[in-house]
Amino acid sequence: MDEDKIQKQRRDSDEQSTQQRAAILGIEYFDTRNIDANLPLAENVIDANTMHTSRIVPLAAGNEAEPWRFGVTTQTPQSFINDLTRRYNERGQSVRFFLISQGGYEVLINRYDPPVKTVYNDIEIAQEGDSETITQVSQTLNSVSSDEVFDFLVDQADKLGASDIHIENQRDKIRVRMRIDGALHPVAELSSDRYRVILGALASRANISTAATTPQSGHMQKEITRDGSTHLLNLRVETVPTMYGQDAVLRLFNFDESALNLDRLGISDAERREIDDIVSHPRGMVLVVGPTGSGKSTTLYSMINALNTTDRKILTLEDPIEYGISGITQIPVDTTGGQSFADELRAVLRLDPDVVMIGEVRDADTARTAIQASITGHLVLSTFHASNSAAAFSRMIDLIGINPIFSSAIRLVMAQRLVRRLDDATKEAYDPDEATKKWVQEVLKDLPAQIEKPDLSNFKLYRPVVGPESPFGYKGRMVIMEQLVVTEPIQKFIRGDAEDIHAEVIEKAAREQGMVTLLERGVLAALRGETTLDEVNRVI
Repeated sequence: MDEDKIQKQRRDSDEQSTQQRAAILGIEYFDTRNIDANLPLAENVIDANTMHTSRIVPLAAGNEAEPWRFGVTTQTPQSFINDLTRRYNERGQSVRFFLISQGGYEVLINRYDPPVKTVYNDIEIAQEGDSETITQVSQTLNSVSSDEVFDFLVDQADKLGASDIHIENQRDKIRVRMRIDGALHPVAELSSDRYRVILGALASRANISTAATTPQSGHMQKEITRDGSTHLLNLRVETVPTMYGQDAVLRLFNFDESALNLDRLGISDAERREIDDIVSHPRGMVLVVGPTGSGKSTTLYSMINALNTTDRKILTLEDPIEYGISGITQIPVDTTGGQSFADELRAVLRLDPDVVMIGEVRDADTARTAIQASITGHLVLSTFHASNSAAAFSRMIDLIGINPIFSSAIRLVMAQRLVRRLDDATKEAYDPDEATKKWVQEVLKDLPAQIEKPDLSNFKLYRPVVGPESPFGYKGRMVIMEQLVVTEPIQKFIRGDAEDIHAEVIEKAAREQGMVTLLERGVLAALRGETTLDEVNRVI
């Protein structure tokens, strides 16, 4: 639903409740919707300060024959209405009061007395050792009005493309850092009173307590308007008590349904064919593994979006819901409140879904329930914490033991990482030294035959170049993905037919089936000039 429709629905509801309230109070109701932009308000009747404090607007001037007309709200003091009536009656004139909605009042008062809009400088990210920029941003944040400081911080983080805002209490200041393209950057140092305002905004909007002595989780949404368009920003809020106060981390999810598309993840044609083949079947289990912040949720949502057709019923169980997608039934699961994914999964399976997405497999009960669901005609998608796809099997076996049903249920494991993408406009090619050449040759020596092998005798690598248009030399992030399709040789390990079931042996069998590892994918991306070896080594 677009912003205009949302605003219209809110205003319609406001007017309806105001009309009902007017009938109860015995006062005339006046619908201002048709004249919000056109009504010429009477000038010089009441001063602007009184109009604000008493929530009243002069609708039309009167005289000895015609009454003066005022719009009042449910917040207008009755004593003020009585006093105003007395004053006009003493002058031999009459007054009529009309109850208007809060939304109508805001439109009229803002037209009569437009608020002064203060424009603050945009936040800039400092380079390493650049204390001057941090000082300037700190001064800006400390000068932003209390009502706007939280919204300003979130808006700027969204504008910079940050994925997280870290607000950290230190002995004599509050440090603000933002994670941009996977790397944390210092932004500002705030005074304690600024942080109290931010924490207060978090408490009211994300439903957390400012006095909690235990870690808390919350969720909120914020509409961001920029360059004439509006998008919905989801924020996951995590707080934890520290020595000097509650530290907070805000994870930003910029909801753009069109971005949840497998074609936009940069997956190779071969990988895409494997995914399409697996998810096109009506049953089985797909796991996406990797550390926090590796893009697992985005990949799962993109797969869900690809499956989102009118002939499929799709359910998700999430803690919390990160993106709202039309046409899908999304169910929040508050695991901190005692609920478990397993309990909810057993319940929703009675709704006969075709596809179920589980936020995360965290315990043996959820794992067994998900496996059972995947062999009874459902496609089950979930995330799982493991370092790579082969390690996911050994971790799952540690969780549920040798389980022959799991071997027939699991169809695909995808391990992934996010690396910073070089800015094509500024990146610079260079010749690697001999040690780097030998390392690259060693990493890629066993590439599967179906993968086109680059010339490893003479190749170039690329590095970032910092400039005015590219402050870090990188622009956005890209996914590096390892896909392990479960074939008969892999099933043997999961069933327990083989003696050794540790990750290295499973990976060796998968490589014989043509799997390309995360490290190989990362180095190949570096050779194509999409990222750097430093990024690959940092992340993988």
